[in-house]
Amino acid sequence: MSPNFLQLRHLRYFLGIVDAGSFTRAAGMLHVAQPALSQQMTALEAELGVALLRRGGHGIHPTVAGELFYREAASIIEQVEQLGRMVRSVAEEPEGLVRLGMSSGFAACWASEFMEACRVLLPKVHLRLVAGDILRMRSLIASRAIDICFLLEDEPIQGFTRQPLFHQPLSMARLPFAEDVAHTISLERLAHVPLVLPTRPNGVRSALDRAFQGAGLTPNCIAEVDTFASALSLVKAGIGNVIVPKIVFPDIPGHRDLRLIAIDPPIHVTGCLIYSGNTPLVSAAQAVGDLLVTHVELALRKKESSL
Repeated sequence: MSPNFLQLRHLRYFLGIVDAGSFTRAAGMLHVAQPALSQQMTALEAELGVALLRRGGHGIHPTVAGELFYREAASIIEQVEQLGRMVRSVAEEPEGLVRLGMSSGFAACWASEFMEACRVLLPKVHLRLVAGDILRMRSLIASRAIDICFLLEDEPIQGFTRQPLFHQPLSMARLPFAEDVAHTISLERLAHVPLVLPTRPNGVRSALDRAFQGAGLTPNCIAEVDTFASALSLVKAGIGNVIVPKIVFPDIPGHRDLRLIAIDPPIHVTGCLIYSGNTPLVSAAQAVGDLLVTHVELALRKKESSL
């Protein structure tokens, strides 16, 4: 392929055609005449020596080679746009899109309050929140689909830049009962309590699995759920109990209906801000990260004052 042939417009045109599913719709979206758009794609395929698009009665679809070209083209366009944001943000107020990942527990407890803080303190930043487990967040960071994420770790996640924010023991949250008098629960007793546990992979679940296995115990897992909100609904229905880090307890929706019981000996998890070390954070993402650090510090003080 000629080194001077492929230009950004070819990538944008190809992405537009695949997204639109037809040359006609793509031409309207891209503000390019349809014959010119068709000629550009024909020339691109000829230059590459491979068919990228499959034309049929049900619209335009990428070939196998086209799917690969689409992924790489989208990544290149994203990097070009990110470069523009980085350059513009050096001397300006932080602005632009920031994609923030959070574990579902943090999202359930803190998302609304944190997003409101971003709206007020970073008015030019558009925050997009993605909730999910560790495996999904790692994949999204690696593919640059999110900029930063806030997760619970039981062991350090390798290959990324990590900023630990707290190291906290896990506790059991349950509905209060009249016979409750103890403020702690042993691991042996916890193994017989009905638990609603997060599905793997999950930082809390990994820490619990390791503790139970080390003690030769099997937890009484009555349900596995993908989101903290689902677990909380089962707890409030009296079906089971949930394991949480102490820091989030004051912010759990309806937490006054629940009682927190410490696990003895303690099982710790670490809350970390994680992002790719390969690309510097743009100022908007850095500003969101700094604000999140402040939010966590305030949550820690709030928890300490409530003890």
